[in-house]
Amino acid sequence: MTRYWLGVVSKEHVLRGVELGFAQANHGKRTPVERMQPGDTLIYYSPREGIRSGAQIRAFTAIGTIDDRPVWQADPVDLPDGSCFEPWRRSVSYRTDAKETAIDELRDELDLTSSPNWGMVLRRGLIELTAHDHAVIAKAMTGE
Repeated sequence: MTRYWLGVVSKEHVLRGVELGFAQANHGKRTPVERMQPGDTLIYYSPREGIRSGAQIRAFTAIGTIDDRPVWQADPVDLPDGSCFEPWRRSVSYRTDAKETAIDELRDELDLTSSPNWGMVLRRGLIELTAHDHAVIAKAMTGE
């Protein structure tokens, strides 16, 4: 059964993932990307340009399908604070024809935004969307 996922990620990181054909979620944790299965759909929502800075985006910024490949751990990267970052990733085939779509254009139609505190739900980083919300967002982004 196909599941529909919404990842909350800065636009800067979304664009890098689209360029390289992978997804990661919740700051590179393994469990979220393992929850996604081949054939599932992933839509990214970007609140901001950068992870903690930059202009507000508040838009759906990418859509793709999870590929039939196992999750993998990226090569380690040394961070300025002396720690090491080794994110877990999943292969994704992204739609190249998708257009960025502001959430405000769809708010009245989405189950996700029907509760007053819907923004708090997004803090989870990766959430499952209803089939209805997936269809509304996908149509807005791709015309299909």
